[in-house]
Amino acid sequence: MNSKAFAQCQAKMQAQGMSEIAIAQFKRLYETWSSDQVSGSIREQDVDPLHHVPTFQDIRKSMDMDYALQAFSKTAFLKLNGGLGTSMGLEQAKSLLPVRRHKARKMRFLDIILGQVITARKRLDIQLPLTLMNSFRTSADSMRVLNRNKNFTQTDVPTEILQHYEPKIVAETGEPVVYPENTELEWCPPGHGDLFAALWESDLLTTLQAQGIEYLFISNSDNLGARPSRTLAGHFAQSGSPFMIEVALRTEADRKGGHLVVDKQTGCLLLREMSQVAPCDTASAMSIDKHPYFNTNSIWVRVDALKEKLEEYQGILPLPVIANKKTVNPADPNSQAVIQLETAMGAAASLFPNATCVQVDRMRFLPVKTTDDLFIARSDRFHLTDCYEMEDGNYIFPTVDLDQRYYKNIADFDERFPYGVPKLAAANSVSIQGDWTFGRDVTFFADARLEDQHVPSYVPNGQFVGPQGIEPDDWI
Repeated sequence: MNSKAFAQCQAKMQAQGMSEIAIAQFKRLYETWSSDQVSGSIREQDVDPLHHVPTFQDIRKSMDMDYALQAFSKTAFLKLNGGLGTSMGLEQAKSLLPVRRHKARKMRFLDIILGQVITARKRLDIQLPLTLMNSFRTSADSMRVLNRNKNFTQTDVPTEILQHYEPKIVAETGEPVVYPENTELEWCPPGHGDLFAALWESDLLTTLQAQGIEYLFISNSDNLGARPSRTLAGHFAQSGSPFMIEVALRTEADRKGGHLVVDKQTGCLLLREMSQVAPCDTASAMSIDKHPYFNTNSIWVRVDALKEKLEEYQGILPLPVIANKKTVNPADPNSQAVIQLETAMGAAASLFPNATCVQVDRMRFLPVKTTDDLFIARSDRFHLTDCYEMEDGNYIFPTVDLDQRYYKNIADFDERFPYGVPKLAAANSVSIQGDWTFGRDVTFFADARLEDQHVPSYVPNGQFVGPQGIEPDDWI
């Protein structure tokens, strides 16, 4: 380890008033990175594919719903809410981005999450505590939304724990980066694996135990499909497993994502990201027949088992370290190259010998990572029910390719869809190339395509867009 460079990072964290556990966690990540032990390859020859995972549908058919409700009444809900949505040009919590309307009201991610929790509490007469893991940049705005919701009250369990943050480091030297133009951009989160250190430091698990909570369901705030489920709570309780990951069947679109494998030597589950795949194993790792499941990043944990594991490691679990190569200013590809050191939450499965998986339907995996995803979420493909469920007929969506020059940032996106996104129910795929703005009541169908006209262009009200672009409105 470059002791001098790390000392600079440590001094910077101390000057920021950061806790001992935050610094200790960063030290472990830094030592791992500087000794070239980052995300070593998980070789195909050393693992077995994951197969024969129980499905949500089969579980529901045989589940004793009284037992499931009893387990659900001992469950808490934790949402990872530290993301800013910088990939979409946002400067606030992504969870505050409007997604749909419900009875004329604009509904943000966080409004929908609160609706799901409040509805479950009222209909099933359970406490279902909700905690957000916020970052220092999402805390104030997100907590303002929680505190202003008159239907949401919670006093015995904290509604927030804070994610740690760490310095971005200069790729060449390992020193903390300096960016006077915006000093906030000198810092980054340590990935969602930081959840475990945040739980340890906040002592939230002890508080949950005092309220009779035995199970904790954790998911991303931008995945509106990951709603509370008494069926899954019942299955998790019945399984006796300390740690359960929700997985879904991979499609061709999921071939490059993280997937679960079984370590031949230990028999434990391993989360394998594509960055951990050796080049000679790429074809096997991307085979959806050989490795049929991907990680949805929704997990269930037993509070007592997790608390015991955190005590064993004093809050800092030995998770594989991921070195993400970025620029200090994500919006400026010409700014200084930096490394962000991270860990993944699902990788903790390898620390629990009896960790397991459950196969869920696509209705439980509806992430919004890009404006392509938002395009679908805001379309007529979805209906937001009175239980705040994002409902669709089959959850098989068209592929969407929006020109990144004009639609990547949310401000540009909203400007080009002033009346809302076009209707998608009849579309197999959508490709918009060039600078197009859309009028009211536009409908896409089949393999809809708009070519770049090399000048700002307009789709008039009520038009149909298909494989030939804007369809002619005269009879031939």
